[in-house]
Amino acid sequence: MKKLLLFSCVFIAAFTLKAQQQNIGTNYSTAVGLKMYPGALSVKHFIATDRAVEGLAFISQDGFRLTGLYEIHNNLGTIEGLQWYVGGGAHLGAWSDQWKKQYPTRNGGMTIGIDGILGLDYKIKGAPLNVSFDWQPSFNIIGYSYFESAWGGLGVRYTF
Repeated sequence: MKKLLLFSCVFIAAFTLKAQQQNIGTNYSTAVGLKMYPGALSVKHFIATDRAVEGLAFISQDGFRLTGLYEIHNNLGTIEGLQWYVGGGAHLGAWSDQWKKQYPTRNGGMTIGIDGILGLDYKIKGAPLNVSFDWQPSFNIIGYSYFESAWGGLGVRYTF
């Protein structure tokens, strides 16, 4: 039992040190925070130095929408920590009865669609923070079919 406790303490210390080292630099592996418009929980994880996956969860009194995105990142100029990214993905959502009453001409409350993303990503050097600004157009395929051009915006995340 003592060996397991000692191993656990060493593992946690090593993980914490690694996370602190990444927070000081201009790169990060994982970031968790909020993205404003429409106001979603955001989790971004790099699967390679220039490739990331991002998950978004939007929940309101009108319903919810879950989005998964695959992003390709590239450095932008000579500013350390600044990158541009482009990618795509898909979303799934469901809307409440209140939403259906408010928009009776729209089909059903479930929606499935595709998303694009184009943006800027900046890891603040010396701080465990990441700021992004992007545009996330989407098209609903199942449910009420329409093009949504207003998603995206400012993201602020804590980096690991």
